[in-house]
Amino acid sequence: MPKPRKVKSRRHALSPQLYQEIVKAAVRTGHDPRLDSLLLRFHLETAARTGGALSLLLEDLDPDRLLITLREKGTQRDQPVSRTLMLALLDHAHERGVRDRTSPLLRFPDGRPLTRARHRRLWNRMRKHVKAVDEESISTHWLRHTTLTWVERNFGTAVAIAYAGHSQWNLWRGSTTIYVKASLEEVATALQALTGERHPLALVGSWTVETDDVHPLQEAER
Repeated sequence: MPKPRKVKSRRHALSPQLYQEIVKAAVRTGHDPRLDSLLLRFHLETAARTGGALSLLLEDLDPDRLLITLREKGTQRDQPVSRTLMLALLDHAHERGVRDRTSPLLRFPDGRPLTRARHRRLWNRMRKHVKAVDEESISTHWLRHTTLTWVERNFGTAVAIAYAGHSQWNLWRGSTTIYVKASLEEVATALQALTGERHPLALVGSWTVETDDVHPLQEAER
């Protein structure tokens, strides 16, 4: 029997205004606003899945090269991050008593490692305070859509694929994908433009990108 066709995803990039509304609601209504804001920034900047955050270990942080190791769906990759996010992750680990380098980094205030339920509770709370979150069933994965859409529009599909950690063959069917794989330096260049913070691995001479498509992290700096 033929497989039923998949229902087209309703997910799309969030506007800067909606993202800021979500952040404000998260920090004003929760019992752990610093963790809420860290999670939202982490997922928006890295385009990581929930599993990528939960599997992050202290040893996965490379403050010198501004890289983190992301483990998602059986894969592992280096992901460039801004200095702002790196320092926030290090501060979080220090404050919550993460000393073992092979231990999960993200923690509850009492030191327990986060679970998927923590993400679900965040978005369930947002549904009560942000109308669009409730109407569209917005979740963490929408932050991934937001950043990857921006990267694709401004740096092309190959860089977006690398930024996402996708297998190229899963997205593009054809031999061309063999020749257009993006480098870590190109991903760092996209991250640099997205955050407005210089990255040590970005391509020489790169800094900003001219675009009318404003990313939520850029809007936050205005």
